[in-house]
Amino acid sequence: MSEQIVVVGFGPVAARLIDELLPAVRSGLARLTVIGEEADAAYNRVLVADLGVGRTTAAALALSDAAALIADGVDVRLGVRVRRVDRARQQVVLTDGTTPHYDRLVFATGSRPVIPNLTGLNPDPAHPVLPAGVTALRDLRDAEALRAAVSGGKRVVVLGGGVLGLETALAAAEEGATVTVVHNGPHPLGRNIDRGGGAVLAANLRNCGVRMAGNARSTGLEHNAPDGGFSALLLDDGSAIDGDLLVLSCGVRPRVELAEGCGLSTATGILVDHKLRAHHEPHIFAIGDCAEVRCPDPSCSECRTARGPSGLVGPGWRQAEWLAEYLTLLAEGSAEAAAEGASEAGSAEAANSLPELPMEKPGVIVLKARGLNMAVAGDNAAEPWDDEVLTAGAVDGRPRLQIAQWADPEHGRYVKMTTRGGVLEGLVAVGMPRTAAELVSLFERGDELPADRSLLLRLDGPDQLAAAANADPARTVCRCAGVSGTKIAGAVADGCSTVAEVSGATRAGTGCGGCHSDIKDIIEKHFQAAAAA
Repeated sequence: MSEQIVVVGFGPVAARLIDELLPAVRSGLARLTVIGEEADAAYNRVLVADLGVGRTTAAALALSDAAALIADGVDVRLGVRVRRVDRARQQVVLTDGTTPHYDRLVFATGSRPVIPNLTGLNPDPAHPVLPAGVTALRDLRDAEALRAAVSGGKRVVVLGGGVLGLETALAAAEEGATVTVVHNGPHPLGRNIDRGGGAVLAANLRNCGVRMAGNARSTGLEHNAPDGGFSALLLDDGSAIDGDLLVLSCGVRPRVELAEGCGLSTATGILVDHKLRAHHEPHIFAIGDCAEVRCPDPSCSECRTARGPSGLVGPGWRQAEWLAEYLTLLAEGSAEAAAEGASEAGSAEAANSLPELPMEKPGVIVLKARGLNMAVAGDNAAEPWDDEVLTAGAVDGRPRLQIAQWADPEHGRYVKMTTRGGVLEGLVAVGMPRTAAELVSLFERGDELPADRSLLLRLDGPDQLAAAANADPARTVCRCAGVSGTKIAGAVADGCSTVAEVSGATRAGTGCGGCHSDIKDIIEKHFQAAAAA
């Protein structure tokens, strides 16, 4: 008898899991039920801001086709929520009154936006209903609100200085809106970037037409628009920032309510082991933004320093691909055990021999826009003169931290390399796109930097065109999906002539979208060579 797998949530990570499980469904090895709260099948939430400013379409954001999945035998249930999980009966209770059974249950519930506690903005945090003129820019309907503001050249206030808020601000400003970013601290990306890089980034944002309000603490909202909607953000110094639309970009929190309600262990996210199994519950798994990999073994050195969910789509996709293989092996084992009359414990032997999912390395934050390029990764807070910080941890032969730093604020350029034993532990690169690309590649591979750090800076010098032409074609272009330049070039040679076509053939560009310009460069280079031949 085939195994019944139920997936709760239908976002980008769930979509990848479903794609990888389809062969098992088509062969009859597994039956699959997908439960999505929204009326739409999975789409790329990261690019909702691009949809809101008119740079893409809802069809281009789609990651799954519900009708095609149903044709393949998947039970797709949209516009319905899970009320609770009944672990004793191994079933989920839905808002439509049905109770699908599961042999394996996967939480892919993602995260929800943080709604700040401000006067005039106090919705239920679990099911927020925001007032008119306020959006968290999380779904397709939110994109419509941004589109109306941008197309009308109206005033947009972005509350929060994280990367998604900055991307929204840049896109809206480029398309004609008047945009102000309000954030705590002296510069945006305060949790990720050092002081020097943050200052240069803020200056570059202003040069791109984005107004910056730093060191600002908001206290409330005014609702004096003609329709009773948002009209101003109030600050603690008594000032107000007028606007027609308020975009909340204050971070996200993993959606763990269902897991907590059925007694699973949670911290920041749903606690899972290295096989993505919920603690002490072999039938339940979690992936993506809602999952926190931290095994219950107190002697595990990796988990001792593990952080919460990364919030990035790339790690979630890698979890989905690994879990699909694991669940398929479990289903194969169960089928064989049923045929032979063996126990379920014996059926898991092949699955348990699958190597555990490697722990994720620290993520890289990339911000790309017209006239602005930034990459940030790792721990980059230390300054060259912080001797106490630089020597911390330098014991038992371990080398101390070293800092190489270069700044040209007048021209919006800044680079910082934090190394230990010549290997990057952190980096900041603003306004230096080719240097940034090389540093990110070195950081992800763990390779040692050249002894002369200035060689890296020269990548953005007068010979930059030659450097770009000689770029390694096998380099990873799309980090979210792990797609190389060679694979993209192959897709282009096979007939793909747009980013959308390359994405459909390779999955490159279906994550954060930061590689779209690189994909376009590969396409243009191919057709330029063809025209010259």
